[in-house]
Amino acid sequence: MIDYGWLNIGSLVLGLIAWVLPIVTLAREDKLKYKKWVVMSISSFSACGFSLCFQIFYTNHKVVVEDFGALTDTMYAVALASAVLIIVTIVLNVVALNRLSGVK
Repeated sequence: MIDYGWLNIGSLVLGLIAWVLPIVTLAREDKLKYKKWVVMSISSFSACGFSLCFQIFYTNHKVVVEDFGALTDTMYAVALASAVLIIVTIVLNVVALNRLSGVK
C-alpha cells in the first residue's frame, strides 16, 4: 500500500527546490553563462510543475477514498499555496533572467 502522505512532503520539497534554484542563480557573484541559467530555470519550472502534480495526485487520492471532509477543509489553502508557488517561481526566474541579461 502506498503512503500518500509522502506526496505532500514531496510537493513541499519540490516547491522549495523551485524557489532555491533561481535564488542560487541570483546569489552567484559571477554571472552564469546563458546555457547554465537556462538549465537552472527549466529545472526550477520543472520542480514547480512536479510539486503541483503531487498535490493533484494527493487530491485525487482523497476523492478516491471519499474523504470529502479533508478536501473541503484544505482546498482553499492548497489553491492559495499553488498560486503562490507559481507566482513566486515565475518572479524569481524573471528577476534572475533580468540580472543575467543586464536589464535593470
